[in-house]
Amino acid sequence: MVTAVVGANWGDEGKGKITDVLASEADIVIRFQGGANAGHTIKNNYGKFALHTLPSGVFHPSVTNIIGNGVALSVDRVAAEIADITEKGVPAPKLLISDRAQIVMSYHVLFDTLEEARLAGKSFGSTKSGIAPFYSDKFAKIGIEVNELEDLDALREKVDGILEKKNILLKHLYHAEELKTDDIMEELVRYKEFLAPYTADTSAFLFKALKEGKTALLEGQLGTMKDPDHGIYPMVTSSSTLAGYGAVGAGIPPYEIKKIIAVTKAYSSAVGAGEFVSEIFGDAAEELRRRGGDGGEYGATTGRPRRVGFYDVVASRYGCRLQGATDVALTVLDVLGYLDEIPVCTAYEIDGRVTEEFPTTPLLKRAKPVWTVLPGWKCDITGIRRYEELPENCRRYIEFIEEKIGFPVTMVSNGPSRDDIIYR
Repeated sequence: MVTAVVGANWGDEGKGKITDVLASEADIVIRFQGGANAGHTIKNNYGKFALHTLPSGVFHPSVTNIIGNGVALSVDRVAAEIADITEKGVPAPKLLISDRAQIVMSYHVLFDTLEEARLAGKSFGSTKSGIAPFYSDKFAKIGIEVNELEDLDALREKVDGILEKKNILLKHLYHAEELKTDDIMEELVRYKEFLAPYTADTSAFLFKALKEGKTALLEGQLGTMKDPDHGIYPMVTSSSTLAGYGAVGAGIPPYEIKKIIAVTKAYSSAVGAGEFVSEIFGDAAEELRRRGGDGGEYGATTGRPRRVGFYDVVASRYGCRLQGATDVALTVLDVLGYLDEIPVCTAYEIDGRVTEEFPTTPLLKRAKPVWTVLPGWKCDITGIRRYEELPENCRRYIEFIEEKIGFPVTMVSNGPSRDDIIYR
């Protein structure tokens, strides 16, 4: 059986913790899309970690971790993450990397950085991890798959052709130094040496494992609002963030995905640019940001302060619908214990009309939040393990969100520890 853990909103929903908890009962954990441009923060007995490419199952010695074909593979980042966790006492992880995964090259990071600088005030808020140039090359059919490292002579000829195009842009658009084939080949030889022990036909491995009754977790990056088809385009990522893509990005049949857990925060947050209707500002935002998450609302990859707001029912209902949620995990509920009253965005007002449907980006730009204010519970709920023991107003808040989004909230995270989870 395969379970997908995905984000219902803008990313940063707390998927790492949920995956870490569920990974202890899984045989396999799979990253199926995205790259090192976003991270999962995990706190466990070994310490606190921000994973960017490694699957969250790496902390469990019994788990086989897979980086699927749909991932933008930053080899140096994977190597650095393995070194980081093992230096902190984590046993060397069981890791397989798809031979069909494509490699994020140094020139992808270069072009990402140069393009953000060129766009200046109209930039996309990129983390400069090379993601958009990587996926551009993938779909232009000039990406480099892991399996191509086996024939370096053929790869050299391919690199010559790639650089012929790249250098025209570098010289005439960015006025930057041109790339040399020898330098790129040195990079690829280094990657070949590192990847050799991990490379596998992961799709065949998964087909066999699932036939044998093994359980697997698909680990998504970011959330519905960052999906290039269904998100707040163009302020989105470059790979599909939806559970449906998990079948493609991992190389498994879609019918194997039996359970989809959409993770959503008890308030809203986002890193980077883009429409965010329930966003708040000023002292109220700073207070929520300071109290939020585990150590505050700052990006696991960038360290940037996250934009914050109150819960957005419209966006979350849409996000859960697109993900195909069978279950909803509500995270960081404990953070809201300081508030006398808690606003919830239950509809949008666009040009004088009220709607509960999530619109396309041009309309979203004009949307204003319609608030419903609920009473707070004014106490610390960390450590409570039984739903019935939560304060009445806290339960009412959860049940209000559940009713409005129309999907069952089956997990509630009420503290930073991996044990701070209430199952409903």
